[in-house]
Amino acid sequence: MLKEYLNIRDIIGPLILLQEVEGVAYGELAEIKLSSGEVRRGRVLEIADRRALVQVFEGTRGIARDNARIKFLGKGMEIGVSPDIIGRIFNGAGKPIDGGTPVIPVKYLNINGNPINPCARDYPKEFIQTGISSIDGMNSLARGQKLPVFSGAGLPHAKIAAQIARQARVLQSDEKFAVVFAAMGVTFEEANYFITDFKRTGAIERAVLFINLADDPTIERIAVPRMALTVAEYLAYEEDAHILVILTDMTNYCEALREISAGRKEVPARRGYPGYLYTDLATIYERAGRIKGKKGSITQIPILTMPEDDKTHPIPDLTGYITEGQLILSRLLHMQGIYPPIDVLPSLSRLKDKGIGKDKTREDHADVVNQLYAAYARGKNVKELAVVLGESALTPTDVQYIKFSDLFEKVFLFQGEEENRTIEDTLNLGWKILGFLPKTELKRIKPVYIERYYKT
Repeated sequence: MLKEYLNIRDIIGPLILLQEVEGVAYGELAEIKLSSGEVRRGRVLEIADRRALVQVFEGTRGIARDNARIKFLGKGMEIGVSPDIIGRIFNGAGKPIDGGTPVIPVKYLNINGNPINPCARDYPKEFIQTGISSIDGMNSLARGQKLPVFSGAGLPHAKIAAQIARQARVLQSDEKFAVVFAAMGVTFEEANYFITDFKRTGAIERAVLFINLADDPTIERIAVPRMALTVAEYLAYEEDAHILVILTDMTNYCEALREISAGRKEVPARRGYPGYLYTDLATIYERAGRIKGKKGSITQIPILTMPEDDKTHPIPDLTGYITEGQLILSRLLHMQGIYPPIDVLPSLSRLKDKGIGKDKTREDHADVVNQLYAAYARGKNVKELAVVLGESALTPTDVQYIKFSDLFEKVFLFQGEEENRTIEDTLNLGWKILGFLPKTELKRIKPVYIERYYKT
């Protein structure tokens, strides 16, 4: 028989402070029963001096010191998992919202998961194709990698997330592949867009969706990425599937974390975020990877909107420390009508060289990428020089590089929302625009590849 507590000491926002509690653990679930018969859920955030701080999922409105009974359930937040979970849509509490039959769990797993032993990790080294040239060609994604997308308000990160989710696949067609998609703090319009797009394209058949709306309880926003990763770990390490986890928007997650921290009256750190923001983000990002002896893998693409497009803001800054690179969306490219507006020059995939090359993508991939980077960077520099000195001061070669940079943006970077390019298509497109430069300028490509692929 679980003990019920009536001794509420204080109610602050979504938090309840209980006194004289016994045997309660951090993260334990609580059940709050009101005198009206309504039952709400909560989770223990802090234990000290026989006092427990409980975050109420549905909020504390209507709760008073004399009308609520609280009991602790002796377990943390769990989610039921089974192979049948693929193709389903859940809310932030882990309950199905797609109108389908209830999921019959094979087991229940704690959403906080277990840290991966660093000695058990295997190196990410296999290519994942997203169908987007600026990612596959220039900043390739490897299985087990964490590659965030740094966006800004008004940029099309939602469309890019949906496109990656429906197009991503492993090149070995005989291996199981699925997408776990978690949306945190999104508007109803965004949520409807994701759900409709997944159903329209059939991507829902190999995906699991978690949707947390902006008006849903804050504590659910904290739980959603952990539920998504728990499902991903089950599918990857017990069902031998390769899982791509897409988390959007991590900025909403961090804002929820700041809100809870303020409610707990913690001393704030940079920009009001809690001092443990780095540690908390690491508990999410570090759940991606490959484990020795396991066939499956978890690859992660967190998406975050940078406040005021500021890369030094704590959220992108700390994310960059933990993850293996970043894809940065450019407002300037977006204003020019280029989709997806990924600025490849400041973007980086630290593991791209591990997933490309012979028997992985194509033998000329690394050389083509290096040459495209060099030529595009030079073209951008020459453009800036022309603004100062005028085009009359440029050499004929400089003019060619300006034309190349324009072609790179309008032909290579630009592609339709429904356009799914294979890695062969991407590399051939790269060679096509390199054909506008003379052979003598292709100094980063081996002669054997120039003879084989170069066409003017």
